[in-house]
Amino acid sequence: MQWAKIFGAKRITVFDIDDERLSFLRNYGADNTLNTRKEHFLEEALAITGGRGFDYVFETAGQSPTMNIAFQIAAVKSSVCFIGNPHKDVVFDPVTWELMNRKEFRLTASWMSYSAPYPGREWPLVAHFLGENQLKITDELIYKTYSMSQAKEAFMNYKNGPVPGKILLLNGE
Repeated sequence: MQWAKIFGAKRITVFDIDDERLSFLRNYGADNTLNTRKEHFLEEALAITGGRGFDYVFETAGQSPTMNIAFQIAAVKSSVCFIGNPHKDVVFDPVTWELMNRKEFRLTASWMSYSAPYPGREWPLVAHFLGENQLKITDELIYKTYSMSQAKEAFMNYKNGPVPGKILLLNGE
């Protein structure tokens, strides 16, 4: 979300299934938040754009249902980017395929931060925007901090399901 603002996004709408995360994201700069488990979220989403859909959609969960939502909320001739990594087959039914064809959007994927040569340009950009205080890391983003010797325990948090923030591993503690 912060990167979208840094690179010029005027308004940001965030979708999630967790009201607590949505509340956090509103406080962190999201202009609109919608819970996709609510009955009329799609109508609300399209109302935000006057019915035309969003120009840029980033799908970060890597789940077939959220990928389909991305296609539904995308505007004609928009850009849809998949960032999440699916762990099951991704299947598009004929209705979804027709929707994709009619919208003629551009579908891309992102492989996180791996441009060559190492370290690429992502890490210097992060350092720059952190230094300019445009990219903010606050205590609210960090769910829990572990030393490297506790890495196994840290990763066990994810085994039990989503965590409400990021887990930070510190070297040298």
